[in-house]
Amino acid sequence: MSTDTLLRVEKGNAAPEELAAITAILLARAAATPETAPARTPRPQAGWRRLERTPGFRAPHSWQG
Repeated sequence: MSTDTLLRVEKGNAAPEELAAITAILLARAAATPETAPARTPRPQAGWRRLERTPGFRAPHSWQG
């Protein structure tokens, strides 16, 4: 087994064209800078609360039931 290869096919048989395509994709992603990468929009905060994160006691006059 040679250790000088970048990619190894674990299962199945990949054609040289398939290995070249995945190598090009991986190299393009590695070379991408934050300016060239697509901007991600932050996720909005959830509108509900998890019950296990709420305090155990609520006052009787609380509007949160």
